[in-house]
Amino acid sequence: MLLLVNAILTLWVSWAHGQEITCDPPIIPNGDFAPKMNQYGLDDVITYRCGNGFYPPLIGNKTECTVLGWRPRPRCVLKPCRFPEIKHGRLLHGNTSKYFPVYVGRSLLYFCDYGYTPPSQTSLAIMNCTQDGWSPVIPCLRKCSFKSLKHGYSPVTEERYVQGQTRTVMCHLGYGLQNPQNTMTCTETGWSPPPTCIPVKHCDMPIFENARAVITGKPFRPNDTLDYQCLDGYENRDGSTKGSMVCGKGGWSHLPTCFKSADKCGPPPAISNGDITSFPLKEYPPWSRVEYQCQAYYELRGPTDVICSYGKWSKPPRCIDPCVISEEIMNEKNIQLKRKDNKRYYVKTGDTVEFMCKSGHKAVTSKESFQAVCREGAVAFPRCE
Repeated sequence: MLLLVNAILTLWVSWAHGQEITCDPPIIPNGDFAPKMNQYGLDDVITYRCGNGFYPPLIGNKTECTVLGWRPRPRCVLKPCRFPEIKHGRLLHGNTSKYFPVYVGRSLLYFCDYGYTPPSQTSLAIMNCTQDGWSPVIPCLRKCSFKSLKHGYSPVTEERYVQGQTRTVMCHLGYGLQNPQNTMTCTETGWSPPPTCIPVKHCDMPIFENARAVITGKPFRPNDTLDYQCLDGYENRDGSTKGSMVCGKGGWSHLPTCFKSADKCGPPPAISNGDITSFPLKEYPPWSRVEYQCQAYYELRGPTDVICSYGKWSKPPRCIDPCVISEEIMNEKNIQLKRKDNKRYYVKTGDTVEFMCKSGHKAVTSKESFQAVCREGAVAFPRCE
């Protein structure tokens, strides 16, 4: 109502003084418009477009100069979320349409099917459109219950869990879960492994490689320990020549990993414009993995990590050079950046840079050349004269 009163007063004042109603050029972050003028008259219409990853918030991309200014207000918003498909649930009827975009910041109401629950564990929940997509990522979580356990210790009362939660299970002596651990996790399909205690066999004497048992005995009961000694010239990953393993419900905790000292690797290979992500060591045991990362604006090409094998590292990755866009080069070509200032900046390999001619100059290269692609430190600049 206040806007309408102001508009009427503006019209009256303009009529009384014989002044024409005009609009200044709009400011559209992340967008551009045409035609460009210093001033626009009443009912003038402009067309605007948004940059990569941004979209007009309404259907259409035109705006008109009115007594209230530019209407509808031109603006560019982040990429909308796709119509949500809720596994094991549904949207509340009538709160959106498949054919209408959902923009960042909007919320939708939904509910889950029987046996599933939202993370909030309420009957009706909210999902939000964010820059990274819908949140929560998993709208409906499976519900699991635990109340009885044959050949094991049951809870006093029924316990309830949701997808992702873990519960420790205690089986009677000689029994265990299907996996070597004593925990089960609530998954989309229910408990994994199922809350069932099955008979667990004893541990037999393992087959050693590059090691021998200190004390032999057969069979080994759960929780029994077996010590082993590496053969001459061999050692463990920690550099020692001795170790021990424990008989568990699913078998031995681990098997000896004795290797030759000559199979160790020295420091990982150095790469240009990059380094490893962990603190470097003087020596690395066989089958060690080391991860690499590149400096800012450099693109990692090849495997992310290297592996130590028989005293040698696998081939490391490379860090691909970015393209340098400088003001000096653009001045030589009579060009400028389309949506940035002309200061020096860096572009990753594969990214596109948009140029335009400077004022008073015309293009002498193709239209496609003004959308140049950075290729391993090199970019083909367009030219204007």
